[in-house]
Amino acid sequence: MVLESDVKGISRLADIRIPEDEIAEFTKQFNEIIDYFDILDMVDAGIEEDTPLYNIFRDDEVEPSLDQEEAISNSGETEEGFIRAPRVM
Repeated sequence: MVLESDVKGISRLADIRIPEDEIAEFTKQFNEIIDYFDILDMVDAGIEEDTPLYNIFRDDEVEPSLDQEEAISNSGETEEGFIRAPRVM
């Protein structure tokens, strides 16, 4: 069960401001979503648990690709051969 304090913590971690008067509604919605997952957990998927798992490997094949100038040609700003992006923090 999701509590209002959980919703506040999630909003803080996700850097999403949820107004105080909407916390109760978000809490209700989170709990409804979790209830749906509980229902899905009861569905028989028809998959046997003894089904073996294995990886499929393939050899890497070198194919032609863009050179550096072509790759950055459509970017807004470049710096020393790289795409310049705005600072995040």
